[in-house]
Amino acid sequence: MKKTLLTLALAASVGGMQAQNQVEIRRNQVGCYPNQEKVIVVEGTNPEGKVRVTTPKGKVLTPQVMREAVSPWSGKTRYLVDLGDLSAPGRYQVAVDGQSCDLLVSKRPYQDIAKASLRLFYLIRSGIAIEQGGAYNRPLGHPDTQVLVHPSAATDKRPAGTVISSPYGWYDAGDYNKYVVNSAFSIGLMFATYEQFPDYFARLKTDIPESGNKTPDLLDEMMFNLKWLLTMQDPDDGGVYHKLTTPNFEGFVLPTDCHQTRYVVAKSVTATLDFAAVMADAARLFAPYKKDYPDFPAQATEAAERAYQWAKEHPTAFYRQEQLKDPAVSTGTYGDGNASDEFFWAASALYRLTNKSTYLEEARQYQPQRFSTPSWGNVSALGVYEWLADLQINIGTNNRPKEAQTLSADLLVHFCAYCEEAIKGVETSCFQSPYGNSPRDFGWGCLAEHCCCQAMALLFADRMLGTTKYRPYALQDSDYLLGRNATGYCFVTGFGDQSPMHPHHRISSADAVEAPFPGMLVGGPNPGQQDKRDMHNATYPSNYPDESYIDDAESYASNEIAINWNASLVAFLCWLDALD
Repeated sequence: MKKTLLTLALAASVGGMQAQNQVEIRRNQVGCYPNQEKVIVVEGTNPEGKVRVTTPKGKVLTPQVMREAVSPWSGKTRYLVDLGDLSAPGRYQVAVDGQSCDLLVSKRPYQDIAKASLRLFYLIRSGIAIEQGGAYNRPLGHPDTQVLVHPSAATDKRPAGTVISSPYGWYDAGDYNKYVVNSAFSIGLMFATYEQFPDYFARLKTDIPESGNKTPDLLDEMMFNLKWLLTMQDPDDGGVYHKLTTPNFEGFVLPTDCHQTRYVVAKSVTATLDFAAVMADAARLFAPYKKDYPDFPAQATEAAERAYQWAKEHPTAFYRQEQLKDPAVSTGTYGDGNASDEFFWAASALYRLTNKSTYLEEARQYQPQRFSTPSWGNVSALGVYEWLADLQINIGTNNRPKEAQTLSADLLVHFCAYCEEAIKGVETSCFQSPYGNSPRDFGWGCLAEHCCCQAMALLFADRMLGTTKYRPYALQDSDYLLGRNATGYCFVTGFGDQSPMHPHHRISSADAVEAPFPGMLVGGPNPGQQDKRDMHNATYPSNYPDESYIDDAESYASNEIAINWNASLVAFLCWLDALD
């Protein structure tokens, strides 16, 4: 595995610096808005009277320590310094005790990173040659035009061994398989932001093959995956196969060097409902773009309703990988034994599309009693976002029955309660952010599900309430994500001056390009360290919840990438960029 020795050397160097209490300056490495709070965190010394900020015009400022905070886990003392009102765009130099860094102030600091996070989906397309990726171009891999029906998915009309065609889609994560649950969730999350800012996305170009058509690039990119999803629906009964996979994970090789047989496996109620939800949304959102996709809205509507009906007829058809035989399958499960949240999202999306009362009744039946940030295993938040967006459109009209209005109002109350709880404790936190103050904030994919998705919720709350109350807190989450944290990493590849170089991502490890694809969000600190027994050449530098991260390709628990995580990055950063 390439670059492992370099990783070990860097880890040893970082460990040595920590042992000597060398000064460390933590800050947002990408950039800040002129009106954004600008706080740095200093470790290793009390910086009182030692901080020097040099403006682009050469003026030297001497900001003071605003407070100190002690980590509840490591016991480290951190000093928070408010750099004050650095409102003029430009690059500022920050120095403390011989250590220095820069801080960029820009009118659109998130423009490039937001675009890169979306463009990443083009770079991980399956089944086509990547010809507009510059250094990351590669030949066609995994055409998936000769996929076998696994015995677990067999029917009378499609017996085991039947060859079907299931091309396109995105590689799911560090591996080369394609999973319906995660694909649909990822699209749904990005759709939620798209719906808030269609004009912004109409202008956002990501230099993909479809950029010259009349459809926004984000929708074009979603279509590349939607086309694959449509192939995963059994045309005979409307159920949806759980995933397209090899029996075992491929090695760290390029797609063209993969030779395992690929299968579609058992249908599941969760995959089928996620499919129904995202097809319903796609039918609605693509309706203005019939010039490029004339038949799609009708096709997606039919597919969504057939899928929902199959799910109602098979409510306990959960995916159980241990039951798969001939061959056994050991790839990602995306298993879930509760479909109430999927029923809620699908019924909500279908009601918005069709206005049929049966979907409203079933959405009310499955409505959640509290808001939690969205994840592939709990998609209820995507249903909440459906109703919040519907409320925006229909408030003050008679377009919705009383039951729908009551449902929207109830969900808004729960949503606002979550946001109020999320921002508590910022003023005593170690890194001046809502995220990162509880051990529960850290774990598998935490930077996406707990940081980006929290920030998106805060921005959505402002949108619903017509305020700017929560935006500063969302920006604090961006500060954490992009460098003001216990590790000092900007967790998005290709950005900042210390970002992951060795993500658990097969193409980035196997290609001849030293830098990984830009715009990838890694999972983040994970004290569970589920991969430590599988790592042969690397060791976590710390067991503390917010420091349990290692930039090594072997670390799938802290350093893998995934489409759902990048979808949360797109949803959050594009929302920020769209505001300006």
